[in-house]
Amino acid sequence: MLCDKRKDELEELTRNLVAQQSESGSEDGAAGVLKQYMLRHGFDEVTTDDSGSVIGRLSGSRPGPKVLFDGHLDTVPVANPAAWTHDPYGCEIVDGRMYGRGTSDMKGAVAAFTAAARFFSQDRNRGFGGEIYIAGTVHEECFEGVAARSVSQTVHPDYVVIGEASLCDLKIGQRGRAEIVVETFGTPAHSANPDKGVNAVYAMCKVVEAIRQLPCPEHPVLGKGILELTDIKSSPYPGASVVPSHCRATYDRRLLPGETEESVLAPLQALLDKLMAADPAIRAKVSYAGGQASCYTGNTIQARRFFPAWLYNEECGFVQEILAELRAMGREIGVTQYSFCTNGSHYAGEAGIPTVGLGPSPENLAHTDDEYIELEQLYLACESYQAIMRALLK
Repeated sequence: MLCDKRKDELEELTRNLVAQQSESGSEDGAAGVLKQYMLRHGFDEVTTDDSGSVIGRLSGSRPGPKVLFDGHLDTVPVANPAAWTHDPYGCEIVDGRMYGRGTSDMKGAVAAFTAAARFFSQDRNRGFGGEIYIAGTVHEECFEGVAARSVSQTVHPDYVVIGEASLCDLKIGQRGRAEIVVETFGTPAHSANPDKGVNAVYAMCKVVEAIRQLPCPEHPVLGKGILELTDIKSSPYPGASVVPSHCRATYDRRLLPGETEESVLAPLQALLDKLMAADPAIRAKVSYAGGQASCYTGNTIQARRFFPAWLYNEECGFVQEILAELRAMGREIGVTQYSFCTNGSHYAGEAGIPTVGLGPSPENLAHTDDEYIELEQLYLACESYQAIMRALLK
């Protein structure tokens, strides 16, 4: 159990992180808070990578595995401050709850595992085998797992713990996410003479209806690999007396383990080929959306929007070791999967590093007005992270 002094230290670190407004690309204030805490408390090395992610290391007195605790420092914006009954950056504590943007998603977790690393190392006077790494990553809200790539290249971890919200239960997988773009092409003409052109929107209507009939794969644990239309836009837009010559539809595709960039697009491409062969007026293509954004360091982060799924078996040795230590705390531990995408898409999905997730708060508090974290959840997360360290750094 955490003593009152350690609870106060954990609350203070959480408060200092939350007080820093840190939308994606503006995480420098929160990164500075995290960096200063680690430097002040004797971490062996604290660095900032090109994208602005902060990485800290605490080494044990004996050789052993590298265990990385990962949490993102960026938050979604506060869309309507008037909808909040508490200052989004005021960190007010009322009835055992700390309110503020990022308390649950996920600065509370970052504070909890950073403090846990300090407490674990201090209590053992560095008498453990291996190294603890802390990563406060950037741009996760926009690009799950992309900034994490440089972190894993720097650390080369043997195990990763994602601090996303789980009510302090253990998560051993998630569906992935892809953003797929379907485009149709026509010929412009004056809308008073539409027969002189080819309307790309009519072609898109046929394509969309055909895509709706495509079966999606299913997984016995993670469920359906959803393919859902999220927007359509024609051009030129607005189309003043012009037959649109281009139409773009975006689909959200939820990915399942084993799916690749090639395997996901293959049935869509085959469908388009069939439609184009049957109707010469349809010209279409499918691809992945891409994106880029500026980091607070001046670096540019960019990626194709394909973030893989991952899943481990509950019977895996490292999962069982972690569960044994968590259960030794005297509580029941649920073992499930995240319903959303996390940086685990890189660590587990791309790099194949043994990964679990555990964090304070329920998943549904993320991105909400009056976001908060229960202080008891914050304390429990800190204790749970120390249990994971006991399991993996013997």
